[in-house]
Amino acid sequence: MAVVFDADFTSTRQWTAGRSSAYPRMGPTNRGDHKLDYLSRAYCPGGVFAATRRRGSDLWTCNLLTTEGSPEGFQVRTGDVLGAEVTLPVELGAWPAIWTWRDGGNEVDVFEYHPDNPDLLEISNHVRGGYRYWHGAEAGIAPGATFAMRTVFGAQSVDWFVDDTLIHADRRGVGPDWHAYLIVNLSVSDGTYHARPPVLGPPRLSWVCRALWVER
Repeated sequence: MAVVFDADFTSTRQWTAGRSSAYPRMGPTNRGDHKLDYLSRAYCPGGVFAATRRRGSDLWTCNLLTTEGSPEGFQVRTGDVLGAEVTLPVELGAWPAIWTWRDGGNEVDVFEYHPDNPDLLEISNHVRGGYRYWHGAEAGIAPGATFAMRTVFGAQSVDWFVDDTLIHADRRGVGPDWHAYLIVNLSVSDGTYHARPPVLGPPRLSWVCRALWVER
């Protein structure tokens, strides 16, 4: 396999900042999905995805980058392998994710994380159903942890790896003709399912996507 996408989180050719069809009217807010996001048009040097409190509001200015609408318009396809190295956030309310999206669906969650469940990674295949909540305390999953991930988007099974250990094979896959855009972002939880940021907590939340690439 060869690398066909190597993320540069400052590239205006690879990424669109602060707009996605995964959000109503392309954003900037998505309260219906229990998010306190107000999407920023900023890019993310060093792969640092941040959220900052907005004055006079419960919303947070949040980073979201997607290949949807970008000049290159890169899409992941059936059979591709996505690799990433991430450092998890430590602040309550932070909701980092790497996922895919196209035409109102085609979503596969490479991972989602909430520090109030400190050792838990959420991984999902919404294309054909199925998800897993993986407890990775023995692998070092915790707020502030750095680790490598790999996701294989197979036609018959989507397989997730952490540091080269298979953590889930869904035996469902995405089908032979699947393709979708990439999204990397930091959302902020509104408290419905996960803790929201404390009122007197820090004014900034962040996590780091240190590297992201796709092989084909």
